[in-house]
Amino acid sequence: MAVDEAKVKNVLNKLRGNLQADGGDLEYVGLKGDVVQIRLQGHCVGCMHAQQTLKLGIERIVKQEVPSVKGVEAVD
Repeated sequence: MAVDEAKVKNVLNKLRGNLQADGGDLEYVGLKGDVVQIRLQGHCVGCMHAQQTLKLGIERIVKQEVPSVKGVEAVD
């Protein structure tokens, strides 16, 4: 099943507000098969909690909302 890119972008846009409230942000980079690639920005870069935010927050919600997504990874 193909990943619905528009739906992924919509979910990520909803999540951005929470990150921006803490001085961070994310940028959608693209899809690599069924894995969403994002770029963390602002205070998220170098934050010791960035990996937790990525896996327990962003990835969990994206996979819940778009079941065809198998993972989310941060790229530089």
